[in-house]
Amino acid sequence: MVKIFFKRLLPLILAISLLASLAGCRSAQQAEASDDAQQAETSDDTQQSETYPYLHALDIPDDNYRTYYEIFVSSFYDSDGDGIGDLNGVAQKLDYLNDGDDTTDSDLGFTGIWLMPIMPSPTYHKYDVTDFYDVDASYGTLEDFQSLLSDCHSRGIKLIIDLPINHTSAQHPWFTEAVQYYETLAEGEQPDYDVCPYASYYHFSTEKAGATGWYQVGDTEWYYEGVFWDQMPDLALENELVRAELENVASFWLNMGVDGFRLDAVKEYVSGSPASNIEILSWFNQYVLSVNPDAYLVGEAWETNPVTLSSYYKSGVTSFFDFPLAQSTGSVATMVNRGTGAKLASLLMQSETIYGAVNPDFIDAPFLSNHDTSRISAHYVNDLDKMKLAAGILLTMNGSPFVYYGEELGMNSKGTKDENKRLPMHWSDTDTTGTTLPPDGADDVEQKFPALDLQIDDPLSLYNYYKRALRIRNENPEIARGEVETVESLVSDTVCAVTKTYEDSTLLLVYNIGTENADVSLSGSAYDTFDLYGYLTIGETPVTLADGSLSLPAYAIAVLKPQA
Repeated sequence: MVKIFFKRLLPLILAISLLASLAGCRSAQQAEASDDAQQAETSDDTQQSETYPYLHALDIPDDNYRTYYEIFVSSFYDSDGDGIGDLNGVAQKLDYLNDGDDTTDSDLGFTGIWLMPIMPSPTYHKYDVTDFYDVDASYGTLEDFQSLLSDCHSRGIKLIIDLPINHTSAQHPWFTEAVQYYETLAEGEQPDYDVCPYASYYHFSTEKAGATGWYQVGDTEWYYEGVFWDQMPDLALENELVRAELENVASFWLNMGVDGFRLDAVKEYVSGSPASNIEILSWFNQYVLSVNPDAYLVGEAWETNPVTLSSYYKSGVTSFFDFPLAQSTGSVATMVNRGTGAKLASLLMQSETIYGAVNPDFIDAPFLSNHDTSRISAHYVNDLDKMKLAAGILLTMNGSPFVYYGEELGMNSKGTKDENKRLPMHWSDTDTTGTTLPPDGADDVEQKFPALDLQIDDPLSLYNYYKRALRIRNENPEIARGEVETVESLVSDTVCAVTKTYEDSTLLLVYNIGTENADVSLSGSAYDTFDLYGYLTIGETPVTLADGSLSLPAYAIAVLKPQA
């Protein structure tokens, strides 16, 4: 315990020592070199300490509250030069996400990774699986995956994988054997599941001719259900044989060490029947927890009404993606574009009020965009200031936020075509090592914001905003886990103030969502003894606290804690 405490305290000791030395030598440095030369010779840690004196020890409890980075492996990083991203490429870029060293500040600080489907599949997106027990050859091998998993765990990163159990590929052996069997049946003959058990693994019917989402089996009288596509036949998840198969699949990956699963398209397990979907989720959740009580599940229930979404928490699944917050029409965009302090406070309490009422053990999964939606840059028409504020709101929300790869760079998408939402990670325009080819069919999409190698050196870049926001989140466990209360006395038209209390610690978050500076008086309030502990700003003007007056520039977020 003493070693762990010292490890977490070390960054604070280093930062204090560094600030003390800088105070005595800064004037001499200025006399010897220009600011540009200093930046070239100074480490990232020194730069941040010099301009932002609020580095604290990291405090990341070992639980399922994480900050996840969603990766489309094919477009992330190519380790072998074939133009396709792979698992070894993800492993090579782990230092970018989290280097596992608490004494440095060179990484972004993500504590979780969600890999989009990695199993064998005939398509670029890989949501149509042909083998649930392997890795697609274009991504690598099971050994590569096991190595990546080990690397993640050594850095304190939890790794979850996409598990699409609503359907398989039409090329999956279960389905091909079932189809071959149905093609042998005489007209009017019913299937014998003892002869071909796989004939019961999917929904086959002779009564669905012409129905949407049903497709003919060859020239027979039989049809099969495929809600998304004829090449994605839907599994009969009510079938105990199918459930047994999927339990084996879950055990295989959990026993390997996977920390959980992202569950695709849970609304379509039984389309139009939330009660059936909830029952299926309850079964799967209970099984997963029987294998690993600490496993984490997050479901994709694409509902934009929080009350409707809340019903899925009856399943006991820990998290569902908070679609009401996301996309250009979601609550976060509404707050950024035309919100008020009171409305933002209500939003920050919403998940606890609505979802927590159904499942007190829930963990919200807020996000702004993902592989199915337009990117944040489109939500705000490349307005960098609004993109920063949206990220700041997301990364100070309760729960386990999810960030889509490249959003920290402001990557652009185009239109509604999925391929245009899954473009190569923008590492560099000059050094194309590791840069992947775009998905087949993707359009040429101009990237309006600089690549990573340029943003790293720009203290006002979106990348560096995300980096600080993640650092603040990792320093303050109250942000993800705390009980939220509105501080009515500090709320105004453009100012939101909430406290978050976790265990025996309370912090105060104050947001200015207006386009002008805002001054907030803490004098005489219950918070007049709080100190400024950190902040997020969109520009060079800092947040300040002097004589009980908190000054926040436009779109700023301040973190305050009681005096030590």
